[in-house]
Amino acid sequence: MSRHRAQQQEQGRIFSRWQSPAALRAARGGVAILLVASGVVACTTTTAPPRPNTAPVQRTSITSGVSATGSLTAITEQNLGFVTGGQLTAVNVKVGDRVTAGQVLATIDPFAAQQSLDQARGQLRTQQATLEKLNNSPVVGGSQDTLDQAQTILAKTRAQADAQNDAAETAVDNARRALSQAKKQLDKAEDAKKAACASSPAVAMLASSGSSSTTTSNTPSVPTMPTSGASSAACTSAQSAVASAKSGVVTAQNNLDAAKQQQDVTEASGRLAVANAQQAVVSAQNALDSAASDRPSNISAQAGQVTAAQAAVDQAQRALDDTTLRAPVDATVSAVNGTVGEFVAPSSGTSALAPGTDATLPGTNGAASGAAAAQAVASPNRPGGTQFMVLDNIDEFQVVMAYTETDASSIAPGQKVRLTFDAVPDLELTGSVLSVSPTATAIAGVISYYVTVVLPTGDPRLKSGMTAQAEVLTKEIAGVLAVPSAAVRTQNGTSVVTVLDPDGTQRTVTVQTGATGDGKTQILSGVTEGQQVVLPATL
Repeated sequence: MSRHRAQQQEQGRIFSRWQSPAALRAARGGVAILLVASGVVACTTTTAPPRPNTAPVQRTSITSGVSATGSLTAITEQNLGFVTGGQLTAVNVKVGDRVTAGQVLATIDPFAAQQSLDQARGQLRTQQATLEKLNNSPVVGGSQDTLDQAQTILAKTRAQADAQNDAAETAVDNARRALSQAKKQLDKAEDAKKAACASSPAVAMLASSGSSSTTTSNTPSVPTMPTSGASSAACTSAQSAVASAKSGVVTAQNNLDAAKQQQDVTEASGRLAVANAQQAVVSAQNALDSAASDRPSNISAQAGQVTAAQAAVDQAQRALDDTTLRAPVDATVSAVNGTVGEFVAPSSGTSALAPGTDATLPGTNGAASGAAAAQAVASPNRPGGTQFMVLDNIDEFQVVMAYTETDASSIAPGQKVRLTFDAVPDLELTGSVLSVSPTATAIAGVISYYVTVVLPTGDPRLKSGMTAQAEVLTKEIAGVLAVPSAAVRTQNGTSVVTVLDPDGTQRTVTVQTGATGDGKTQILSGVTEGQQVVLPATL
């Protein structure tokens, strides 16, 4: 009996480790060996039946999850290319090279870009010269000088007109005084004639007649009758003096009329000269106002031309810089598609990114369309697809998987993930869900959702593109009573287990079950911790 009890104890120790799948498989094999050994011993030492395969009721954790197959991909992947196409003049790296941020990877012929830059710089210099010319333009200052000169001329014209008017006024006054003097002379001459011709009636009559004739007309006087002696001579002399005085009055009157007419001409000429000078001032003022008003606008417009020319220079400089391809980050070159002398097209592809990360979906390789991204399971024709160069961070990986809509509904960020790899069968890692795509992708006609899983640690044996099996643990219950799911069976619509009592008696017990997972079933009632439940003989 002591040997038989030792065998039972050994079986109990083995079955107590049933929760580990590997241990369970090992235990199954060990149990089979022990059973065979027990049968041999029984045949030779006792007729007691062999002890059934059992497992204890114990507290443990129950997890459930959903599984899928995905691919390893670098946590960051960048597709690189040239903005404009051209002929490769240098390729400085090879696949597998480690590069640092800013390192020159490749170049294309810069001739056209350099010519465009030179032309843009020439245009900029032209526009800058025009702006400088406007800033230094003397137009406003010259217009101000012209206005000042016009105002000076106006003032002088007015002064000249005033002086001419004064001179004309003086001439009129002089002519008026001369007329007045001539009239006084005439009065004196007439008075002298009267006195001289009074002693000779005939002469006086003739003098009076002659005087009247002289006063009223310029017709020749009637010949006088001879008179006697000195009286006749004095009268004649007096008559001549009167005629001369009358002539002087006429001349003075004509001079006065001419002076007045000249005064009118001078005043009109002065007004015209002043008006012309005023018009010159108005024109000069308008020219100054126009120059002063246009200057800021012209300078602003030209400054805009300079800005546009500078932008063209910057753009041309950028195009020239883009003929040199530099590494944006520290990474490893994973694909190069081109060699010196070949012509590369402008890089126009976009990458379909995995949820929550900067890495591309496995198999898309920078595909430009969503339709191509949907075929992520397809293999590319060449590394990097149509991209000239691809950089990867091969020190950190993530796993991208496509789950069906039923499984994806139970996956959430932060859930634990068990990962195994076909290429490294002895490696098992635990990761976590980073993100779940909010939109579906049709893959081979099945609605699926991409899930990104991050790995906490790496392994030098892992490489981008390797196949990975991932089980997302969607539910976990800790510290519950559980038995192997194989021990639970349905009988008459209820769940039952077979309990092995310490005395070896087997009895069927009705149990209430709860959650299941990892090959275990939660027991809510019916058995207690430590009891042994019988497993099927096939285990």
